[in-house]
Amino acid sequence: MYTWLTLVLLGLAAFRLTRLFVYDDIFRFIRAPFHEEKEEIVEDGTVEVVLYIKGKGIRRFIGELLSCQWCTGIWSASCLYIGYLLWPWIFLPIIAILAIAAFASIIEVIVSFLIHRTES
Repeated sequence: MYTWLTLVLLGLAAFRLTRLFVYDDIFRFIRAPFHEEKEEIVEDGTVEVVLYIKGKGIRRFIGELLSCQWCTGIWSASCLYIGYLLWPWIFLPIIAILAIAAFASIIEVIVSFLIHRTES
């Protein structure tokens, strides 16, 4: 039987794992074979980073997957859930660490927002 705590932990862990794969610099080396980032100047003169997917076939598929938080989120959640069902003694510590990190990052965003709001 699953509890609400299990659902919350899995949800936070899937959120954090997804962000690691899709956005975080520490996992850039995983995305590098599938993505190319180019800086382009927009009409107003600002610089924008544009993401291009490399290759064809499976390489392109993985590139598309790693560029989409919704797609990667499904796979992250699936892997964590299946791992939790099959090998809970291995996956529970991983899920807990990812969930704690997700909770900490959510708190950081809130604190940063409040600090910038009071400075304005």
